[in-house]
Amino acid sequence: MNSITFLGTGTSQGIPMIGCRCEVCTSPDVHDKRLRCSALIRYEGRTFLIDAGPDFRQQMLREGISHLDAILLTHNHKDHTGGLDDVRSFNYLEKRSFPIFCEANVLESLKKEYYYVFAEKPYPGAPEMDIHLITSLPFDIDGIPVIPIRAMHYKLPVLGFRFGDCAYVTDANYIPEPEFEKLKGLKIFVLNTVKRGKHISHYALEEAIEICRRVGAGQSFLTHLSHMLPRHADLTKELSALPFSLQPAYDGLTVSF
Repeated sequence: MNSITFLGTGTSQGIPMIGCRCEVCTSPDVHDKRLRCSALIRYEGRTFLIDAGPDFRQQMLREGISHLDAILLTHNHKDHTGGLDDVRSFNYLEKRSFPIFCEANVLESLKKEYYYVFAEKPYPGAPEMDIHLITSLPFDIDGIPVIPIRAMHYKLPVLGFRFGDCAYVTDANYIPEPEFEKLKGLKIFVLNTVKRGKHISHYALEEAIEICRRVGAGQSFLTHLSHMLPRHADLTKELSALPFSLQPAYDGLTVSF
């Protein structure tokens, strides 16, 4: 069975945000507890992770994950790469260097952030990363086809990914017109939003709704949510009034496709 599991659905500060006493951050509803954004894709018998932020270890333990085939990185921001040191566990368990797929600019960032991994003589016990450079062109992972979707995160190029009938795009406020061809015929579409009204680097809620309407997937989900949006229950109710299927995702949600 092919599926997507939302490991984290929060913005870069997560929910609750440190020190905040707003109604979202203090909500007792478990659906309002959001780790940093990440998704687990089970597709054609393989298991892939999209992004490994600071909550990577916690997410793996919560979901009982003991094997990953690869990690795909959307871009180089800390909330999407900050947990990569913990691939050491998979190095140990599987006795191999861990496959990571990313763009060249992301690799350059990793070389700075994880300098001890890429040193001529790596520090003993450092993670072992098997880097595969990708672009916006389709590629495969051991025969499994992956279609990257180019998007822009303010001025930073980022990638979303399509596996079969599921596409995942986070940290974007613009998708170039030609890329919409890659989003046709989806069963599941995931898109980011952080708040109502214009944001410099993310889709506003109103913009995300319009993009999801245009894509027309069987089911659409919002992720990378901040405390500036309503509580999960209230946002779910609001979106249920739309003439198509759109829901706020939540941590731990699994959807088949």
